[in-house]
Amino acid sequence: MGVMQIPRRVDYGLRAAIYLSTQDPDRSCSIAEISKHQGVPRKFLEKIIQDLIHSGLVKSKRGPDGGYTLARSPREISFQDVIEALEGPIAVNVCMDQHLSCDHLPRCTMLGVWNEVQRKVVDVFAHTTLADLQRTPCQALLSSSSPSSAA
Repeated sequence: MGVMQIPRRVDYGLRAAIYLSTQDPDRSCSIAEISKHQGVPRKFLEKIIQDLIHSGLVKSKRGPDGGYTLARSPREISFQDVIEALEGPIAVNVCMDQHLSCDHLPRCTMLGVWNEVQRKVVDVFAHTTLADLQRTPCQALLSSSSPSSAA
């Protein structure tokens, strides 16, 4: 079965940002620490952290106590911020990019569906902050979103 997937780069970036959000904001974390605790390959994480720094979500500190911290409060950083820092604007389908550039657009009957999916996905990402994940254990989310609980 095919699966719509979030790119691994985004998954790893979110894991790193969430990890940083759980740390004392006055304490810097090394790449090695984040990599170890989140199971993210170190070399890949280095590139991801650089993009998060360039986007203003993470800041770095040099020296013996150096490392990385969030540049803003976890309440002020959304999933959308992290995703767009790493991948650019969110588009659930090529026709949903900023330019609505699709050859099928004039005759497309799916545009309304894609537009609704786009709106809902972006809404969830925009309204989910790193702080939200500090309060919600993963097990609780899994049990509340299981097929049996939706019925």
